Amino acid sequence: MKIDYAKYADGLVPAIVQDDLTGKVLMLGFMNEEAVKKTKELNRVTFYSRTKKRLWTKGEESGNFLDLKSITGDCDNDTLLVKAVPHGPVCHTGADTCFGERNTNEDFIYQLDQIIADRREHPAENSYTSGLFKKGINAIAQKVGEEAVELVIESKDNDDDKFLNEAADLLFHYLVLLKAKNHALRDVAGILEKRHKK
Repeated sequence: MKIDYAKYADGLVPAIVQDDLTGKVLMLGFMNEEAVKKTKELNRVTFYSRTKKRLWTKGEESGNFLDLKSITGDCDNDTLLVKAVPHGPVCHTGADTCFGERNTNEDFIYQLDQIIADRREHPAENSYTSGLFKKGINAIAQKVGEEAVELVIESKDNDDDKFLNEAADLLFHYLVLLKAKNHALRDVAGILEKRHKK
């Protein structure tokens, strides 16, 4: 990647930040060569602040970091596309994006996938999810099977509330099983997308 920083008088190029999981545009910042280098070193998105006249890592005060997934230049080599995973709201107003958008239910599924991964990497004593990982793959797989049977049973009746709750239970435990097998929902979505294109 060769970015033409000299194209702008201040040496700062626009950096569009996109949610790596949902594709949603989160914010726009500015980077110089040093900011790009720091972003790659930290694996956390770092900009150059024109007001503070220094580098600043997004989330350094709020804790709402942006974990770097990829960074690429555009066709003119004068704009960056940064894909990242946000830790909480991105905008200083508390909105999920700097464009005032809130996450949808579909976005939350991908957030839940990240929460489950965090419970695996950083077990919490009173966490149900951490407890599942501690029990191991056999217990997790068995739980998915139990939830699947319960969903099938509820599908035979006309109680939408019970059916949806069982569907939520199955989806949750399925996400845990994926993570226990070192996969994520996006891996399955990728397979479905490939099948759709055939």
